[in-house]
Amino acid sequence: MSMFSTGILVLTSPLHTLPLRIAPVLSSAAQVVERTLYVHLHPGLNLGTGGGQPRPVFIPPVVDLSSLITGLYSNAANVCGHLDVRVLLTNVRAQPNNASSPETGGTGVACNPFPSPQPLSHSPEVVLTDFALQDPGQSPLVAQCLQRYTGRCYVCTPGLASVLLHPQLQKLEEEVEKEGQKDDWDSSSERMETYSEVVVGGTFDRLHGAHKTLLNISCLLANKRFLIGVCDQELLKKKVLKELIEPYALRVQRLQEFLQDVKPSLQYEIVPLSDPFGPSVIDAQLQCIVVSEETRRGGEAVNKKRLENGLPGLVLHEIQLLKDAHHTEMEEEKISSSSLRSRLLGTLLTDPKQDKSHLPLVPYVIGLTGGSGSGKSSIARQLEALGAVRINSDQLGHETYRPGEVAYNRVLEEFGSDLINEDKTINRRALGRKVFGNKERLKALTDIVWPEIALLVKERIQQAREEGKQVCVVDAAVLLEAGWTDIVHEVWVTVIPEEEAVSRIMARDGVSQEDAVRRLQSQWPNTQQVEQANVVLCTLWEPEITQKQVRKAWDLLQKRIQQSREGAKPPS
Repeated sequence: MSMFSTGILVLTSPLHTLPLRIAPVLSSAAQVVERTLYVHLHPGLNLGTGGGQPRPVFIPPVVDLSSLITGLYSNAANVCGHLDVRVLLTNVRAQPNNASSPETGGTGVACNPFPSPQPLSHSPEVVLTDFALQDPGQSPLVAQCLQRYTGRCYVCTPGLASVLLHPQLQKLEEEVEKEGQKDDWDSSSERMETYSEVVVGGTFDRLHGAHKTLLNISCLLANKRFLIGVCDQELLKKKVLKELIEPYALRVQRLQEFLQDVKPSLQYEIVPLSDPFGPSVIDAQLQCIVVSEETRRGGEAVNKKRLENGLPGLVLHEIQLLKDAHHTEMEEEKISSSSLRSRLLGTLLTDPKQDKSHLPLVPYVIGLTGGSGSGKSSIARQLEALGAVRINSDQLGHETYRPGEVAYNRVLEEFGSDLINEDKTINRRALGRKVFGNKERLKALTDIVWPEIALLVKERIQQAREEGKQVCVVDAAVLLEAGWTDIVHEVWVTVIPEEEAVSRIMARDGVSQEDAVRRLQSQWPNTQQVEQANVVLCTLWEPEITQKQVRKAWDLLQKRIQQSREGAKPPS
């Protein structure tokens, strides 16, 4: 079966049977779509009557629909986590109950939710459905009807393909029949209370199923305006692996795209949050705040502030957390951005930006760097144990200060012969005092020493090449500051929170907290280093977890090396 980048899934099963179908339907859809899967809900839609082309209709927001959306995103995370699933709500709207008619599809709403086809961020190339065929001979007619129906609703790629998922769903037919067929919208279904203006807040890093559930249900609740506060600056400082949080502008861009797809009729307002409350405590127009069981206290705190400000409290609409079926021991049980960030450790985050064609493929050179106390050297030793040649630039730095070396003479010329010890070596502690706190003098020193260290590194790499070694790891705290990225194939960065680094430096070197902080502040911050990184590692947790990260990084590296060498071979 052909694979398509983007598809749209039209769900037609009665609402009460859809929970039984969601997992197999999504699993089947994932065999056809590989990137974005839109979901359009029209329970009760009949694609096989032959009595005229079915039309899209408005459907009411009922509590069961909210539960279905939660279950849909939960199942998507479990069975097709690689897909960007988006439940579309353009045709969901609260309306008074009028007389039912065939024209309204039983909803009492005569108008068309799609006066013109809605454009989506990614144009669907294929439409899929769970519609159950009564007769296999209907397939061509149903497929044609499905294509026309979808074309009335959304702007699709010309030549839209169609796939009927019914063969994969036949096992469910008996269960559905046992349940009994009901109308598409049972009169006993509890309607959701909706509100003119709704507010939510969050980090929204690496938009995932739990975020989408929150956003979708908020869109169900909102009739006019939806206000979204996005954590920024101060609110990110305590986040796990904050260095891997996407930039604010990118998070906002992805939110806008998702929301515009889901319900374009709403007025969206996305604002940065530098405190836990933002505009939720001063905006008099807001009526409802959507929370989870985890953030309910935050919602209650918002209402307390609103009352202090003379504003009415907001209705707290609570949604359930989504369980993460794939979580590890070190991760939260719920679907969370912090777990997703932790899974990035050891993986290739970005391809090398510079052209590396000037570097021989053997040995493949990793530049390993990180701030003081980050555990960089322990990771270098683990990589060495796995087979890499470790090149310790700190040791090479000591060599450059030996009598007779080029750097030795230049340092004495620049900083004075009073630095010479009795054994003719340079007193590096005295040299440090001369450059400490003086950027110009420090640069004068590094301009002398760093190029000499780089030459020694290149010599060690050449030696490894002559010995037939496959991988070298350049262990260098100043890799990025010194501009040595042109001598390595990839940059790997180790990070830990600053407070943990300070504790480690104090314990390791016996220095004060003030001195430890000063040392860290003299180096590139984690965020700046991660911007240059191809791979990121973190030694914050138990040694066994770090070992798993390193092993994962090493195994993925071996695959990349194999691919690069196969790509470099001339065609046979």
